Amino acid sequence: MYAHPQCLDFEPPFKPPWHLEFCTQYEEFGCCDQKTDNTIAERYWDIIDQLEVSGYELCADMLKEIMCQECSPYAAHLYDAEDPYTPVRELPGLCSGYCSEFHGKCRHLVKYLTENQLLRDTSERDASTFCSLVDLSDQDYCYPNVLKSTDLNSNLGQVVQDPRGCYQLCLMEVANNLRNPVLMLHSGDETHRMFIAEQVGFVWVYLRDGSRLEQPFLDMSGEVMTTPWLGDERGFLGMAFHPKYRDNGRFFIYYSIQVNNKVEKVRISEMKVSAYDMNIADPYSEKVILEIEEPAANHNGGQVLFGLDGYLYIFTGDGGKAGDPFGKYGNSQNKSALLGKVIRIDIDGSDSSGMPYRIPPDNPFLGDPDARPEVYAYGVRNMWRCSVDRGDQVSRYGRGRIFCGDVGQNRYEEIDIIERGGNYGWRAKEGFECYDMKLCHNSSLNDILPIFAYSHHVGKSVTGGYVYRGCESPNLNGLYIFGDFMSGRIMALEEDKTTGSWKERSVCMGETKTCSFPGLINHHHKFIISFAEDEAGELYFLATAYPSASSPFGTVFKFMDPSRRAPPGKCKQKPLPVKVRGKKVPFVPRELTVLDTNEKPTRPPPRKFKLPTKPPVTSSQIKPTTPQTTVATTTNTTMKPKWKSLDKNARRKNKLKPWKKKKVLNKPAANPQMKKNALKKGQSKKPTVVKPVRDKVKQKNNQTSTDDFKSNTLKTPDKIQSRQVPQRKVAPKTNKQEKNSIKFKEYNTFLNKTKTHLNVKMNRTLQNKLQGKH
Repeated sequence: MYAHPQCLDFEPPFKPPWHLEFCTQYEEFGCCDQKTDNTIAERYWDIIDQLEVSGYELCADMLKEIMCQECSPYAAHLYDAEDPYTPVRELPGLCSGYCSEFHGKCRHLVKYLTENQLLRDTSERDASTFCSLVDLSDQDYCYPNVLKSTDLNSNLGQVVQDPRGCYQLCLMEVANNLRNPVLMLHSGDETHRMFIAEQVGFVWVYLRDGSRLEQPFLDMSGEVMTTPWLGDERGFLGMAFHPKYRDNGRFFIYYSIQVNNKVEKVRISEMKVSAYDMNIADPYSEKVILEIEEPAANHNGGQVLFGLDGYLYIFTGDGGKAGDPFGKYGNSQNKSALLGKVIRIDIDGSDSSGMPYRIPPDNPFLGDPDARPEVYAYGVRNMWRCSVDRGDQVSRYGRGRIFCGDVGQNRYEEIDIIERGGNYGWRAKEGFECYDMKLCHNSSLNDILPIFAYSHHVGKSVTGGYVYRGCESPNLNGLYIFGDFMSGRIMALEEDKTTGSWKERSVCMGETKTCSFPGLINHHHKFIISFAEDEAGELYFLATAYPSASSPFGTVFKFMDPSRRAPPGKCKQKPLPVKVRGKKVPFVPRELTVLDTNEKPTRPPPRKFKLPTKPPVTSSQIKPTTPQTTVATTTNTTMKPKWKSLDKNARRKNKLKPWKKKKVLNKPAANPQMKKNALKKGQSKKPTVVKPVRDKVKQKNNQTSTDDFKSNTLKTPDKIQSRQVPQRKVAPKTNKQEKNSIKFKEYNTFLNKTKTHLNVKMNRTLQNKLQGKH
């Protein structure tokens, strides 16, 4: 059985950033943040007030348990919200035993919990009729069974795994109709735009709303060498924005060219953005940085990126063919060749010899006469997709590490972490095994082993990925997620920080039930071309159904964890505005989502009562989230403030005498002395109430049907008072309610117009004093 935690907003549950004061049983994991928890508490005390005034049994424990189910990680199931064909309940699903007890002792609560007339009428009938209405078809999810199920609670909040231990993730389609999309990257300028490059040489701008600009950012199709052949590795292969792109507009590209229809090369160039349009590159700004001749059509490398040191890293292939047959040791082990290398250069200056770049002073082979000074690491075969770890958001652990996927020959694929001066073994080794036996047993090899390698039974062409450091899926933090181009398999590595070793974590597409969230899918195209990271650190991958540079089947998918999300509001971004001069092409999804796109919630979560058109008669009808004071419009009713403190004792001191008529017409204007006397008079009178809630709670220890509920019983007002509860401030409708800041003559005119007695001022004064204490 696969658990499917889901909140009433149709999103996964989360860990609240702060502890909850009221529904404390869900403060480790659930569907309520502190604001929602306070809202539920205010509604609770409103109902308790009405029960006291009406003389009903309080049923405090059961009332709290039922109301707090909005915070349950399975709230959508309890309220039948996950089924788009049934109306969302206003009462959570109650198991028969608990429901019978509730109906026997506390059925009078129904009219305070819902405005549904059918529920209200049925609650006055026999228990079986009422309980059949509030029961759930799936008994695992009704309350309180949902608390007892081992399947539902054993790994709650962790990434869902199938019986084989495979992590179940879901996807969201974000772009499509692309011709072999080889890369997607952001410009790091706080606009949160994404730039997607096609193998044929076009780079497109995608905006935050999912739309694509009609005019491409860059068109290199006239210069790039590529063919429609299936699996051709040549074309537009790499791109990197300068770390200070926002200020200087510089970016770098890596692509295949053919000179005089004979010699093939890879070219690394610098370009600049247009001075007139931030979404178009200047086509005349290209400056060639480096060109390297390619002896064969395959193994062209193609990655360019900037490290945290500000230098440009270039990753080249070994020259192609099979087994790196060039020279005595091959290109990769030959440090005087630029093929099969990790190159590092400083592009923020030129060399005295006329080169358009400088050599960083700490490059490892700077003084070696048998090595090119640009070489940073060697012994690589054909690294396809590398990334820089941005580090843990809190500890910064791992920041700056460069991960690469190095494509193997015919036995193993590997993942490496690039180190200064490192030899990664090819062609002596392939993965952890020997490839060239003579070179492999050379004592001077001194190679760096991969952190992970897999055989060709799993996949035949690795596509390097990223360490997840985003915000939206906390469970994925620290996982290195990558894939295989040929098999379409997605994999993950988890680091053991004590030993430095990495353990494989298989990744699968979630089951239909696991991915039953709006907009999510659980399938993707087979051929995984590249991975990507947006400016916020969220993770994507680019795949196609047919790997030809001319076929428009490329799609971009975003990873989503269905088991847990970040707390609401934590991941909110404030991108800088993007000036769009041309037309925008709206995004039209093509992939079939798990839920039908026409399936929409039947109504919002049941957290608020509708605001009545007439003056409120009971406080349960008042919206607790509206921080304004409602003034009655007739002489037959008095004002009742909406503000509620979670401190029951403080509220009792401030409680008005309920609904007593007073004539206020033709009453003389108030003065400060009258105000003072009125305040004393108001304080001297005690409201008529039934027994305090704390006594009721002590008397009602039998209100819960199992021992499981006793741990969640209502806290006494003393305990609540001892905590510093954030108070909801009354929003000012006229002035700020500060002492001596209101002219009473103006208020008298206001009071006469609304025909409301002077207790309005008394209540505001009492609120001011209470707010001053808190």
